[in-house]
Amino acid sequence: MTEYSSVDARTQVLALQAHMNRSIVGQPAFVDDLLIALLADGHLLVEGAPGLAKTTAIKILSEAIEGNFRRMQFTPDLLPADLTGTEVFRPQTGTFEFQPGPVFHNLILADEINRAPAKVQSALLEAMGERQVTVGLQSYPLPKLFMVMATQNPIEQEGTYPLPEAQLDRFLLYVTIDFPDKEAERKILRIAREQARYALDTPPESPFPSLSEALLLDARSHVLDVHMADEVEQYIVELVAATRSAAAYDSDVASWIRFGASPRASIALDRTARAHAWLAGKDFAAPEDVQAVAPQVLRHRLILNYEAQADGIGSDRIVSELVSRVPAP
Repeated sequence: MTEYSSVDARTQVLALQAHMNRSIVGQPAFVDDLLIALLADGHLLVEGAPGLAKTTAIKILSEAIEGNFRRMQFTPDLLPADLTGTEVFRPQTGTFEFQPGPVFHNLILADEINRAPAKVQSALLEAMGERQVTVGLQSYPLPKLFMVMATQNPIEQEGTYPLPEAQLDRFLLYVTIDFPDKEAERKILRIAREQARYALDTPPESPFPSLSEALLLDARSHVLDVHMADEVEQYIVELVAATRSAAAYDSDVASWIRFGASPRASIALDRTARAHAWLAGKDFAAPEDVQAVAPQVLRHRLILNYEAQADGIGSDRIVSELVSRVPAP
């Protein structure tokens, strides 16, 4: 039995949402996606130019929940042991002792993940997919509250290692963020000025009270309890299946897709649609909730062919076309 009711848990999560939106101006959709990933027990891949508060967002989130946070700057010389930890010899006892690495924190920021080589990415793949780390012959479980937010810079591609499709599929959501509008940027200026003044004079007033791990785990349980009608469940299956057999809906779209989404996309749509509905105060998930999260869930799970890339056709357009063509209940 859960300790926190659905109403109590939602009230506190919505307070966290409001707190983050006050600190991260002009990116409300990004804040929502962060919370959806947290509630759906998944990982987040964020792509955006430098200076768009990607690091700030995950840091504010980590400060607002009970848990530890670690930022890792991924570089070409990074080793798997730098991420997972390693066995250290203790001369006092004559034995090896495992020294946990930064991946054993609750919230991990993998900054510029595509700058790390394949061995490091494969080590992170096990942590994300299996929620454990294997060193030598021993496997070590990760914390129950565990989320990776990885970032990519779309501008600089020199010296990067593109993420393999298997690792991309491990991310629950793939979020792209853009520059804020002019009014939001003025608010950012004011916030930066106030923060600078606080740093010089006095500490910030009334810090946000941390949400406990028990509350977040109860919130995840309530998200899973959100009702989903059989028709909506079938809609999810049809939408994902359409990425593999798009010819039934549009021959042009079918000609652009080399490989469609795996069943992991159906699971992700189910979990995130429920989280989206729960955040909105609903006790049922509707087709609109599925459509709201479909781009973030599907865009990185489609492999396009050469013709689509040559014509400048992106996965977002394909997802939009399929959402408009697959009949909703």
